[in-house]
Amino acid sequence: MKRIIIQYLLFIFVVALPFVAGAQVIQITGKANPEVSTERLKRIDTLVQDYLDKGWIKGIVTLVVKDNQVVQYKGYGYADAETKKPMEKDAIFRIMSQTKGITSVGMMILYEHGKFLLDEPIADFIPEFRHPAVIDKFNAADTTYTTVPAKREITFRDLLTHSSGIDYTDIGTKAGSAIYAKAHIPSGLGYFDANLLDKMKILAKQPLMFQPGEKWQYGLNSDLLGCLIEVISGMSLDDFFAKNIFQPLGMKDTYFNVPASKAGRMATVYTEDSLQHVIKWNHTFRHIDPDYPLMKKHYFSGGAGLSGTAFDYAIFMQMLLNGGIYNGHRILSPRTIQMMTSSQLDFPFNGIDNFGLGFGIASAKSAARTARTEGTFSWGGYYGTSYFADPNKHMVCLIMTQQSPNSHGDIIPKIEAIIYSSLLK
Repeated sequence: MKRIIIQYLLFIFVVALPFVAGAQVIQITGKANPEVSTERLKRIDTLVQDYLDKGWIKGIVTLVVKDNQVVQYKGYGYADAETKKPMEKDAIFRIMSQTKGITSVGMMILYEHGKFLLDEPIADFIPEFRHPAVIDKFNAADTTYTTVPAKREITFRDLLTHSSGIDYTDIGTKAGSAIYAKAHIPSGLGYFDANLLDKMKILAKQPLMFQPGEKWQYGLNSDLLGCLIEVISGMSLDDFFAKNIFQPLGMKDTYFNVPASKAGRMATVYTEDSLQHVIKWNHTFRHIDPDYPLMKKHYFSGGAGLSGTAFDYAIFMQMLLNGGIYNGHRILSPRTIQMMTSSQLDFPFNGIDNFGLGFGIASAKSAARTARTEGTFSWGGYYGTSYFADPNKHMVCLIMTQQSPNSHGDIIPKIEAIIYSSLLK
């Protein structure tokens, strides 16, 4: 009798396992989701076409996943307007700062292996960061400055929450950008023929913009996290992501170095002239050559270096919504995901929202003012890519363009409003 029961339980396990695994995977069924109004979602088509007709954007991809099911997934306009190349939904985008979420997950993989503690000083792994200094006075005329000692060391939590005091080259504060440029510290946006660890050691000698942990400020924190992943794991960031995230999840179109065989799928980058006309981004504009994904590089920016598709990033976000698992592959534990998507700071990062370990998080106040519900986590990229995942609605959304700046970037919150208006529960 005992043997029969064991055989029965094994049979149930074998039969049920594919259904359990299938429930974790994004499904493209073509069937309607009973909790989503297909007719209301079609309003995205009308809105996007209006922006295309007015010449405000050249192309865009939108993807909505509800309850692990694709309910909207389209490419609109052109991937390249000059050649009239259509924007396919599997176009490859330079996702820039969307890289940060992946780097944060990579860091937490090492955390789960017991390699470090969140409130441990990063100087335990890169000694050059020990005893940092904080800027006191800055002279813009000659970029000289005075400093005071930091009250404490920079921790992993500081980097994951952008509260370390580290600034950004080119896109940071006036003082930080000037000081970092003078020290030849890369922004991570584009191609750099340099050694990541060497540059991070130079960064270590620059002053912090404020005392660690005292406020939120966007900076090269994720680039430093990527370097720490390399130091701790003994692998390049490229190889670490491939082995621990991309391959297990089946993210087949996400790269630091996009293969030449996929170059034709890359969307063209656009910007605006002085009259806000949309024009092609040239090879020297803002010191970022848009061809950088196709340039063989070894400087892997954990803050801005990746390119990929909307569907690949949806897989990554679905893994997070699934509590760290996708298609039978566990990347992180449910508790770690809970930590990452919980507020870590005693102050808002933009006056209203919370910030977790790598993601902006909608607060109750934010949810009362926007379509997103409380706890929705999100971020975006410099070239106009955007994502959010709503645990309450079990929904992942990607809105991808390749344009910066964009005077008509309001298309993104408008699309979000349409998406939420289509939910029937």
